[in-house]
Amino acid sequence: AMLISPLMGPIVGVGFSVAINDIDTLKKSLVNLGVMIFLSVLTAFLYFTISPIKQETPELVARTFPTLLDVLIAIFGGTALIIAKTKKGAIASVIMGVAIATALMPPLCTVGYGLATKNWQYAGGAFYLFSINSVYIALSTFVVAKLLRFPLVKYANSKRRKNTARLASLIALLVMIP
Repeated sequence: AMLISPLMGPIVGVGFSVAINDIDTLKKSLVNLGVMIFLSVLTAFLYFTISPIKQETPELVARTFPTLLDVLIAIFGGTALIIAKTKKGAIASVIMGVAIATALMPPLCTVGYGLATKNWQYAGGAFYLFSINSVYIALSTFVVAKLLRFPLVKYANSKRRKNTARLASLIALLVMIP
């Protein structure tokens, strides 16, 4: 499930659409991301509700208290992901799968575990880790797309583009502060 994560496309879509100033793609990516988050958490919730496994493991606990190291993992994973997406071949697919597997699905599975066991602190902490990872994967996509000089979508209102870039920077900063 981690290697074919439904989260990869929407998160990369968010970062890329902000980089090229494509508001329509940004809206579609955010809607898709919301749907995929819901489905992923629902699947994990149903699994942990039905499963006899209720014991906390060190892996689950580690996903509930994000640290600065998690931000770095998300940045490097996101960078590997977008660079791999610019390449063709089997290695690129493996790199994309590993980037998503380490950053996105484990926190969402932990959210499902927290909801199934009614441990709101676990669910909240894991969702915060997922948010950190998502924002920094999208930010890495944004930076690589800018470095590769992808052409901008032209709009009559260039102020809108600047506001979008400012908002993206503000969100990245706000997610990291806590």
